[in-house]
Amino acid sequence: MSRTIFGQIPSKSNGYRFGKGRVYKSSEVKQYEADFAKQWVRTDTIEGYFELTAIVYFRSDRSDLDGALKCTLDMLQKVGAIKNDNKCIKLHFEKRIDKANPRIELTLKKVI
Repeated sequence: MSRTIFGQIPSKSNGYRFGKGRVYKSSEVKQYEADFAKQWVRTDTIEGYFELTAIVYFRSDRSDLDGALKCTLDMLQKVGAIKNDNKCIKLHFEKRIDKANPRIELTLKKVI
């Protein structure tokens, strides 16, 4: 299954605050999560092993690809596309720049 999710993936390093023994998400992270969920078209959940290919278009070159990876896996699990991100056996992530149209183009493939 392939999907495009529009919007700038928030930085993991700046997206969380710590205090009183808890972790708090920034409003930027909360908004991205809500936008991702709205754009995801519900399909069957991949319960077993899977491969993930993604092309991440950032607004600038300052963003890190590794943060996008973690955020994407977390969101795929949250929207029910995958049962558990620990079942990912192969990743292919590319970083590109598109100042006007940041997005992530995803392809999930179930592996038997």
